[in-house]
Amino acid sequence: MKKNLFVTALTCPAPTSNYRGEKEENRLVLQKIIRQGKEYAVISPEAIRSAWREILQSYDPGLCNRSRLHNETQLAVQFQDYPWPERYIDDFFFGYFVAKREQIPEAIKKKRNFQFKRDSILRNNLALALEPYRQDTMFTQSPSTIENKSAPWKNTTDSVLLYRETTHTAFQFPFAINLIDCKLDDPELGEQYKRWLGLLLRALSELNGVAGNATRSYFEMAPASIVIRLTPSLVANYDTYGFQPDGTFPEVVEGILAEDYPGSEFILGGQMVRDKLSAETLTQLQAKGVRTYRMANQALNAICEKITGHGFEAESKKVKKGKSAK
Repeated sequence: MKKNLFVTALTCPAPTSNYRGEKEENRLVLQKIIRQGKEYAVISPEAIRSAWREILQSYDPGLCNRSRLHNETQLAVQFQDYPWPERYIDDFFFGYFVAKREQIPEAIKKKRNFQFKRDSILRNNLALALEPYRQDTMFTQSPSTIENKSAPWKNTTDSVLLYRETTHTAFQFPFAINLIDCKLDDPELGEQYKRWLGLLLRALSELNGVAGNATRSYFEMAPASIVIRLTPSLVANYDTYGFQPDGTFPEVVEGILAEDYPGSEFILGGQMVRDKLSAETLTQLQAKGVRTYRMANQALNAICEKITGHGFEAESKKVKKGKSAK
């Protein structure tokens, strides 16, 4: 069995002020790292996982154990149960850590063969901007609240001129899954885990709400282009941040054509297939065993079908049909 799945996704480019750090007085600062001597905006893997979890929860409210509380003074979550990876998809894929072991009742420990710590099956990394940050900023003004006896409340009497760092870019981000950890062959729960993996890949194809400038900005994190490798190798063996500013991924494409990599292990999808690769190159890749799809979600559905025996698109259509029937 080819047990390791490696994926690099590339979003569409758009203006963004997403995933800010702490304010410097009235300046809203993008979080950035240095790459090849230039600053690039980043989005944390935790922000990606949080949005991924909420999308999974939107498919089925009882699917996830942890949920966000949006009306608190700081980031906050709540749990509907003790950790239970056999019952909750987020405990299964994202893992957990019980900081205070005494909170777990003895009956739960015995009944569930309880683990106080579970490593994440899904390993993902920072989303990295494709274009460097170029010192772009935008100015906005928060309004003052005028005294009015007929108004039930006022917020603040101060008006503040804000300026926020902004960049126009696409983001690329990798993730990996060891399929043995997914227990797809489990005699009792294997079918459930196959369905869960399909939901996880479907959620990636619809990934959104990762960050949003206090929920005001709209930036889709769903992949516009995608590179997928299913292999027995323990490493991807190529630069998992290999998308170039023009949207190509030359290391993988040229490596397959040079037979550095077995083409049968790769699936390519999205804009790189539609717009970036020539018809001749596509024909050569397909002759090497590469499967290509015009849409990234089609590529993800294809790898889901290859791993689990059925794609997630059929279930998605079934769910939508069921909702409309009601």
